[in-house]
Amino acid sequence: MNQDVATSPRQRRKQARPAELLAAALDHFVERGFAATKLDDVAAQAGVSKGTLYLYFDSKEELFKAVIRQGIFPVLDQGEAMLVQHDGDARSLLQGLLLRWWELVGATPLGGISKLMISEAGNFPDVAQYYYEHVIVRGRNLLRQALERGIAAGEFRAVDIESAIDVIFAPVMMLTIWRYSLAPCGCGRQDPETYLRTHLDLLLNGLEKKQ
Repeated sequence: MNQDVATSPRQRRKQARPAELLAAALDHFVERGFAATKLDDVAAQAGVSKGTLYLYFDSKEELFKAVIRQGIFPVLDQGEAMLVQHDGDARSLLQGLLLRWWELVGATPLGGISKLMISEAGNFPDVAQYYYEHVIVRGRNLLRQALERGIAAGEFRAVDIESAIDVIFAPVMMLTIWRYSLAPCGCGRQDPETYLRTHLDLLLNGLEKKQ
């Protein structure tokens, strides 16, 4: 018998619950922050009881980590695959990594996680440590490898790579934070496409090794 036919609506509903809970959790984390997010509200938005939520996630910290695993890990996986598969110049590789991150994280609700971490990391060190080890470290490694590739190929001039990583990503991070802080208040109007194009122009021309 076809598996889809054999699966009852109740079973399908049960299988969908983790994804529904994670979607609701992301909404609440981004809108309210980590501290103010209540599991009762997450469960209610997902259409289940708080007890049902605990069948899948045993704490708010574990729920947050699951949001990161589902939403951001696949983006980092794509970046790592891009490093392996890319056979062009380092300039296009670096540009591709930054634009892909913006497209899949910064310009989506996942971008709100960055603001949350900056504002609440000090109060939730376990959550901050998880984010640092599994997102920031992996993200920095992507940029590090792109820079090292460009320097080794003679495309980029020699720079302090660790400092360069901070300088390269800081403007993208600021654009993301702006979307979830001043932008909703109408304070300053920035076109992300123009902003990123300007950043990449300054960045790539600054890194270029002059002949």
